[in-house]
Amino acid sequence: MSDTHVPTRTRDLPPQLWDEVARADLVVHAGDWTQLALLDRLAERSRSLLGCWGNNDGPDVRARLPEVARADVEGVRVAVVHETGPRQRREERMRVAHPDADLLVFGHSHIPWDTAHAGLRLLNPGSPTDRRRQPHCTYVTARLADGAVEDVVLHRLPARPGAGASVKGR
Repeated sequence: MSDTHVPTRTRDLPPQLWDEVARADLVVHAGDWTQLALLDRLAERSRSLLGCWGNNDGPDVRARLPEVARADVEGVRVAVVHETGPRQRREERMRVAHPDADLLVFGHSHIPWDTAHAGLRLLNPGSPTDRRRQPHCTYVTARLADGAVEDVVLHRLPARPGAGASVKGR
């Protein structure tokens, strides 16, 4: 998940996402938590949590998380970062910026993204709480096994009243 913006965009994560957290071996968050309390709750309810800070995160979140989080998971070298810059040439830039990664999970745009370039898989789960200009709030699940990223699924969340409204100036 990424760009949860709790409590600025919503009070909590959707129940469906909390159910996924309970089932997951690893929960990944690509920044813009906006509140330390969500980090604490996810850490408490996750078997394992890998996350980074985003541009909307304050010093309290940044003190606890790196700008780029890394882990080796089932033979997949995972990197998690919030910002990747403009869409144009993103794959090439990220391959150069993260030469030791097989999978890069990123956020910021709220736009789901799944592509591969020169051995690097790039995944953006969108946002489960702020769809911005997207038709749905989203998150992604995947299975990492034997050095491969498999079973990637983009999940669309049911609409909630007032969810995903765009904020002027973004």
